[in-house]
Amino acid sequence: MKTQLLKAVSFTCAVLVAIPLTLVDAAEGLDSDAISRAAGTSATVQDDGVVRIAWSRDDVPVTVDGILLPTQAGLGSWAAFKDVADGGVMLMGDTVVFEDEITPAMDAAIAHNLDITGLHNHFIFDRPAVYFMHIGGHGQDAEQLAVGVKAMWDAITAVRQANPEPGNRFPGEVPEITGRYNVDAIETILESESALNGQVLRFTFGRTATMHGTEFGASMGLSTWAAFAGNADHAVVAGDFAMTTDEVQPVLRALREAGIHVVTLHNHMTGETPAYYFLHYWGNNSPEVLARGIRAALDTQD
Repeated sequence: MKTQLLKAVSFTCAVLVAIPLTLVDAAEGLDSDAISRAAGTSATVQDDGVVRIAWSRDDVPVTVDGILLPTQAGLGSWAAFKDVADGGVMLMGDTVVFEDEITPAMDAAIAHNLDITGLHNHFIFDRPAVYFMHIGGHGQDAEQLAVGVKAMWDAITAVRQANPEPGNRFPGEVPEITGRYNVDAIETILESESALNGQVLRFTFGRTATMHGTEFGASMGLSTWAAFAGNADHAVVAGDFAMTTDEVQPVLRALREAGIHVVTLHNHMTGETPAYYFLHYWGNNSPEVLARGIRAALDTQD
């Protein structure tokens, strides 16, 4: 009897000892050293276990409202990593980009399977103009996500090493605006009728949502549109995509595959169902090439 009792006590003690060890192991969280190595910069661990990396953009002086802005006043790039319930890792971040850095940084993020979740300004009267590219990611490996962030930041660094001063336009020639286009060809590609407004050829693709119990659409501003300015051989296109949440990344990737630049990603309204996001874009090429890129993005939507 005593032997059985001793065995039972020993087993119970062993279990009680093992439980805290298991909890400690589970609470260890992300490997901040591994993230540091993958990102090429020091990582810090927050009180809640989130691992963060940061980069102050002090390489280009920025004035806002005539004041030379200290980097600590909002010119910082960062990325944060957190364990999630499914056993993977969640990434959120924000990267400071000057205008000529937006496309290279975005392409690097896409190449490493990161999501672009916002692109907009945080200041006005800033010189040079500063934008902020918000990123997200989800995976099983924090190091892979960190490599993606590093690739973005490396792409930005490469732009500045090649040209210390931020550029003032995209590469490419400027088209002569005549207002004469091969309308039939563009309409065929976009599968839509156009409207010629002065020298601009415009297409509109309506979407629908509900707000305050009422359905609304293009006449209230909920639409995708494209405006071509140039001539039959060469044009620029400006436009806006209205996208539900699941459509944002496919549309963005399709436009970039077509060489069309993403210039803003944000919302225009609140409280609508489903929620819509808006992506503003700019392209410079032959009208037909631009139209095929827009068509490819449209085809990703429901």
